[in-house]
Amino acid sequence: MKRVVGVVAVMLFLIASATAAMAAKKPSFERSHVTTVIATVEAIDLPSRMVTLKGPKGNTITFRADERVKNLPQVKVGDQVKAKYHESWAVEVKKPGEATPGRSSREAVATAKPGEKPAGVAARQVTVTATVQAIDAKVPSVTLKDPEGKVVEVKIRHRKNLENVKVGDQVVITYTEALAISVEKAEKK
Repeated sequence: MKRVVGVVAVMLFLIASATAAMAAKKPSFERSHVTTVIATVEAIDLPSRMVTLKGPKGNTITFRADERVKNLPQVKVGDQVKAKYHESWAVEVKKPGEATPGRSSREAVATAKPGEKPAGVAARQVTVTATVQAIDAKVPSVTLKDPEGKVVEVKIRHRKNLENVKVGDQVVITYTEALAISVEKAEKK
């Protein structure tokens, strides 16, 4: 009987510990946004590399296509240029020592193969791990110190997100942006 009581006591302790750990979970969130714009090629001058695009609201823009734009001769008046911009934020609060302090970044670029319509994708991701220096529940805000020693106060939208945050916690912030551009043949009417 004593053994059963001991096992039950240990099980209750483990359940209580797990429940407390779940209740004390550090906050995190993710946000992302995608914007897509489609423009039509109104004019193109290959020798000067000047391109005029007409946007969805009728506005036009003329620019010089950089030498890195491969396959420009494949572009024709009436073709559609599609640009898709993606931006996202991810924030995760961790206990001291659970994250590696610092800053890192990654970039990637890809372009169309020779002979194809111009297209490309460029992406960049920056991750910074900052330390919570102070918390102001009235504002609400947190003061963060980045890896280079810069201190910044960040306002918090929802007070609830401060519930399990403590001075000394680490905040891992990841910002990602990507731009994809493609040229597609004009649709036949």
